[in-house]
Amino acid sequence: MADTLETLRRDYKACFERDPAAQTPLGFLEVLFTYSGYHALLAYRLTHFLHAGLRIPFFPRLLSQFVRFLTGIEIHPGATIGPGFFIDHGMGVVIGETAEVGENVTIYQDVTLGGTGTERGKRHPTIGNNVVIGAGAKVLGNIKIGDNVKIGAGSVVVHSVPDDCTVVGVPGEVVRHEKHPAPTSALAHGDLPDPVEELKERIRLLQKEVETLEGEVKGHRKK
Repeated sequence: MADTLETLRRDYKACFERDPAAQTPLGFLEVLFTYSGYHALLAYRLTHFLHAGLRIPFFPRLLSQFVRFLTGIEIHPGATIGPGFFIDHGMGVVIGETAEVGENVTIYQDVTLGGTGTERGKRHPTIGNNVVIGAGAKVLGNIKIGDNVKIGAGSVVVHSVPDDCTVVGVPGEVVRHEKHPAPTSALAHGDLPDPVEELKERIRLLQKEVETLEGEVKGHRKK
């Protein structure tokens, strides 16, 4: 019971820590009455307890679909979500049955933690701690996203990602790797590198190296 209350406390606290709009004199009322992401998470905590704790069939799934109708957010009762989870805006969020989400994770609207086909068993991603997933991003399949990872808006991630990385693009590519960064819930979308431009720059550098090597080879031939 104590663990449940602590989880609920951290979920509630996350709304104020990560959304400036909640930091007003009446912010606590806004969170309680207007935050669909928080409502969906509270409902998930209940349906997960009924599904995984009490092993009640059918009803938890039915309730989750009703919550989906009210909030636009679908969280399967079978998913595992750690404390301090925050859904910003939330419309269009889908979290699959075997998804596992760590602590202090933030996701934005239209994010999918989904599967890649009709495979059985563990078929949804495992998300580490202190992860931020930008709007419209898709994380698909039985892959692992490490701790302190940031996934840019609109990215499609289908391969595992190590700790302390920033991922952008379709398909998602690691564009930044920091050693032991301080955990943060912020994702500066305007500061994310362009993977296409980075690839072009790598090609330009490779061309220069090839041209240098060709010049050295020609010089040796003349001698």
